[in-house]
This record gives sequence, structure tokens and C-alpha cells, in this order.
Amino acid sequence: MQLIRGLHNLEPFKAALQNGCVLTIGNFDGVHLGHRQVLQEVIRQAQAKALPSVVMLFEPLPTEFFNPAAAPVRLMNLREKLQAFAQTHIDYVVCIRFDAAFAALTAEEFVERILCRSLRVKHLVVGDDFHFGAKRQGNYAFLQQQGALKGFSVSERPTFAVEDSRVSSTRIREALAKPDLAEAESLLGHAFTFSGRVIHGQKLGRKLGFRTLNLNPKRLQMPVSGVFAVTVDGLADRPWPGVANIGVRPTVNGHRPSIEVHLFDWSEEVYGRHVDVSLRHFIRAEMKFDGLEALKAQIAEDAAEARAYFGLAGA
Repeated sequence: MQLIRGLHNLEPFKAALQNGCVLTIGNFDGVHLGHRQVLQEVIRQAQAKALPSVVMLFEPLPTEFFNPAAAPVRLMNLREKLQAFAQTHIDYVVCIRFDAAFAALTAEEFVERILCRSLRVKHLVVGDDFHFGAKRQGNYAFLQQQGALKGFSVSERPTFAVEDSRVSSTRIREALAKPDLAEAESLLGHAFTFSGRVIHGQKLGRKLGFRTLNLNPKRLQMPVSGVFAVTVDGLADRPWPGVANIGVRPTVNGHRPSIEVHLFDWSEEVYGRHVDVSLRHFIRAEMKFDGLEALKAQIAEDAAEARAYFGLAGA
């Protein structure tokens, strides 16, 4: 999978795309089971037509551009999405900056400039609720009409359901807010996982007797909060168990989202490493304690519960 940042960077890929491509467009927040159905269809069509498979997505997300205060919390940042696409057979991801000029494109201009002129689309795969263009003028029927005129075909993927309900990013956010990790996993196809770089923190965990990895998840909000039993990938030859606090750390007057992971039976320094953290078991909601001693006692209880969940002996 190769990333193309903006249509202005298509030139190096012109030869690969000269005969056209099979394209899908969307936010792909979470790259959940419904998204994966769309991606599988794109890959199938691309292989059948001997063309590259391409995903188009946007930064910021359209909802974040139009109404940032009301935009839903992301399930994935851009890096995490690209990691997910890299695990498929998608050839290219085109990331377009969603700004005022792009938002102003009419549906007709979008088809002519973006789909036909820039990407030479031969087949387009969209979800059954897909809209595009200024004031969301464009839809599946419009694309079919335009495709007949301009020489590309269109197919839509019907809603993908789990337990008779549509799989969607919204439904996953609602599951994580409960938090119902089992439901989220059934919709994602895997445990909810986020990535981040290990950074230097306040070293408070050391004072409390629980060294932690402080992570920068590259987002202003997390879709979940509380204390969890977790596994961490990217440090060893197997997922490493631990306990994580996700929240704002009210006991020490925190305000910005913070992620601290205490790895069991681990002593190596790993500053600067990128890791993937998977939520395995919910322990409790985040809460404020009357001082550090009370916090220390609760952390010990949390760690004991997480160890018991993984079947590990006590520290």
C-alpha cells in the first residue's frame, strides 16, 4: 500500500494509474467489518479488471471541517487507518485535504475533476448511504448517470449487519462509551486497538511503585475512558499484558487526555517506540482519589484484577 498525499502528488504514480483504477471513497473511521466488505469488493473488482485498487479519504474529516465542536470522536487517527489499509491488498490510499475549496466543489465538478481527470476511475464502489459534493448533492443514482456518460461503472455495497443491526462507526463509539468491549470487537472484527509513541511523562508512576509507558495517541479525545486490562504489541515477540488508565488523571488535576500503561514484569526503557494497545477487559471507570496514597492502593487493586484476568501470578 502506498500513500499519496493530495492530488497534486499524483505525478509519480501517473504510469501506474494511466489505464485507470477501481476506487472507493469514505471516512473509514475504525475500518470496521462494514468497511472491510467495501474494501474486499474494491480489491475483487481491481483484480478482475487488472487495475490498481485505490481508497480516497479526507483530512480533516468533513464533519470536523464543517462543525469541529460537534464532530464525533475518532475511532482512529490517520496513522492507524493507514496501518489497517496496509494489512489489506489495497494498492493506493489518496488522502485529500478537506478545505473550503474542496467543500465547494459541486457533484458535477467532483466527478469531472477528481474521478475522471485526476484518477481516471473505471469502476467506483460506494456504500449505500454515500453522498458527495457541495450540499451533498451527489448520490449513487447521480454517479450511475455520470458513469454512463463518462465511461465508468458504479456498484454499491449494501448495509453490513451484525445481530440484525447496521455496523457503523457510530455504533462502535456507543459500544465503547458503555464500555462494551465485546460488542465493539464484534463490529470491528478485532479488539479495539489504538497506537501511540512512548513519550516522557511526569514519572509519577515510578513514585507510586508502578512504572508506566506514557503514550501520545495523536488525538484530542479518546472514544473510551477508564482502567483496562490491555495487551501491547510492538515491544516483544508476543503481545505483552498490562493495565492501562485512559482519561485525564483527575487526582493530579489533569485536563488533556492521558494514556498510561503499566506492563507486567517489564523493566526495559522504550521511549520513542510506537506501540499498539488493545483493550481486553474493563476494570473500572476513571475516578478522583483523596491523595496519592489512595490512588496507589487502587492501582494495586487494578493491577491485581488485570493479572487475574490474564492468569498471571501476583507481582
